[in-house]
Amino acid sequence: MILLASATEIPFLTEIMVILGLSILVIYIFQKLNMPAVLGFLATGVMFGPHALGFVQSGEEIEMLSEIGVILLLFIIGLEFSIKSLVSMKKVVLVGGSMQVGLTILLSGLIAYFLGFGMNEAVFLGFLISLSSTAIVLKVLQDKGLMRTPQGRIALGILIFQDVIVVPMMLLTPILAGLDSNVAMSLFILLIKVILVIGLVYVSARHLVPRLLHEIARTRSRELFLITIIVICFSVAYFTSIMGLSLALGAFMAGLSISESEYSHQATGLIIPFREIFTSFFFVSIGMLLDLDFVIHNLALVALFTFGVFIIKFGIIVLSTLALKYPLKTGIVAGFSLFQVGEFAFILSRSGLETGLLNDNTYQYFLSVSILTMGMTPFLIDYGDKLAANLLRTPFKKLAFMENAVGNVVETDTDDLDELQGHLIIIGYGTNGHNAARTARKAEIPYVILEMDADLVKKAKDKGEPILFGDAKNTHILDHVRIHRARVAVVAVSDHHDALVIVSQIRELSKTVHVVIRAKTIAQSEELLIGGASEAISEEFEASVEVFARMLNQFLVSNDEIDDYIETIRDETYSAIHSNYHVYKRNAVEIAKLKTANIHIDRHSLFSEKHLCETKIFDENKVRVVGILRNGKLKKNFTGDTILREDDEVIITGSELNINFFMNQWEELNAKKMPDLDEVSGI
Repeated sequence: MILLASATEIPFLTEIMVILGLSILVIYIFQKLNMPAVLGFLATGVMFGPHALGFVQSGEEIEMLSEIGVILLLFIIGLEFSIKSLVSMKKVVLVGGSMQVGLTILLSGLIAYFLGFGMNEAVFLGFLISLSSTAIVLKVLQDKGLMRTPQGRIALGILIFQDVIVVPMMLLTPILAGLDSNVAMSLFILLIKVILVIGLVYVSARHLVPRLLHEIARTRSRELFLITIIVICFSVAYFTSIMGLSLALGAFMAGLSISESEYSHQATGLIIPFREIFTSFFFVSIGMLLDLDFVIHNLALVALFTFGVFIIKFGIIVLSTLALKYPLKTGIVAGFSLFQVGEFAFILSRSGLETGLLNDNTYQYFLSVSILTMGMTPFLIDYGDKLAANLLRTPFKKLAFMENAVGNVVETDTDDLDELQGHLIIIGYGTNGHNAARTARKAEIPYVILEMDADLVKKAKDKGEPILFGDAKNTHILDHVRIHRARVAVVAVSDHHDALVIVSQIRELSKTVHVVIRAKTIAQSEELLIGGASEAISEEFEASVEVFARMLNQFLVSNDEIDDYIETIRDETYSAIHSNYHVYKRNAVEIAKLKTANIHIDRHSLFSEKHLCETKIFDENKVRVVGILRNGKLKKNFTGDTILREDDEVIITGSELNINFFMNQWEELNAKKMPDLDEVSGI
């Protein structure tokens, strides 16, 4: 017998329902106003929390759900990085993080001291102000695809340092309050714990987790894979928690341990829906802390303190970024990302209240400034580049001398996938997928493969294939392989329902990619075409065509007649299910009639060292540049800004008539004496 608990037996069920219901309304309005969803959740907490309309009361249950949201957020961030990339960031973490935290504590502590706070209270306020919001910053950066940019890497590195340094700060809090004096031993024990956790994560990432996930993936059970990922996440987070470190840091470490395997992208795609729902509780719970009456009655001071915090943290982050040898603009954009006071400061502030380092009045000012700076963050990240460009036109640009003194560093530690453009995506690595990949490789077409068979992925990876373990029914996976920038997607999966879902997900992300898909029957082909496929090839029909072609061949029917029969049958069959079939056929006929030619760019050529967009002769003669042979390598990805170099071979295509007209004009132009550049620029 199943017993159903009533809402009264689950007290926080009502609050969950109210929070989510109100969030729908508020976020809908914010989306219509083109405002970030994060602000919608914060606004929900502010408006309907205990200090305003009172629809939702703050409770331990809501805080617990919000903590799960932060854990899942940091877990996904860890998944998207690797230990190798993190090691490459050690300078950002250690130098940038220590400089930002140290200078912020020093400067804000001095200001607080001159405002009348005691030395210990001033240092503690410096602790609070030095911490930024891991949850909000990383959420916004991730949503906008900025995690792998220089400013994204700086933000992550400094936030990691802050997440670690908050533990010593909590150990120092009772000492500042005069309640404990054995700080040296506490810090030594903390150091041992950190080394132990890092060692465990390293061993897990290199040896344990990849093997475990490979065995789990071989079962092809989505449920088992998901549960395993969640258990790994919460186990490591729990381990770091009992070691005296933060849950969020443990979740990040858990993500890192999986990031070294080929299953990280699939794991990310499965976890994202859970992250979204739980992080919403976190942002709502933060908004619920704000006392609107206090802000209204002390608006001038709250605004002044908020501006002061912004100036202090923004300036120090810019200086820290310049010290790391990044450009000034990167420092400005990073400053707009990390100026706020974060969630770990809330945890630390409670310790300050309990030990007497903060009084109620100071705590309310701290909360007001923190939440206001959090609310400003999505806007300043969104417009960071534009604001930085405007600042660089002002006297602020004089700081550029520091940039020149330390030199510039441009980090491009990104996956090869970031460079893909106009590529082929092969979904499924069975016979059809394997043949498609082999053909693409021979034709030098850039491609990437998605496959759900763990053994196939491992074997193909060992052979050097660009293959990922991932479910193409997940939009995160499709986005990761840059479906919106692909030219063609070949769907070579055997399950018809899966194929329909994949086509639907592809069309949700891209309306332009050409989707070629296989189907077993004509009826399935028609269904796939209606669902969004560009071309659907029926295995049953094509097999029947091959059968009767070989039959006719045995009856000594000529190959030309057989080709005519095949064309007639294909016309009748495919035109009945595909409204654009005749368009494809006409295009194929026209392509078959195209001719190609090569032109050599020598030192005296009119177009040597000129951009392609300046060479109007190609458009005027209706011929198209399809490739540039340079230094023995074929360059297929080019734009109007591509410069033609000496000894380039430009490959053009067009109708025979247009090619002939072009070649005649080309020879005439190059036979003439080299005119002035001004005369040539209009050619």
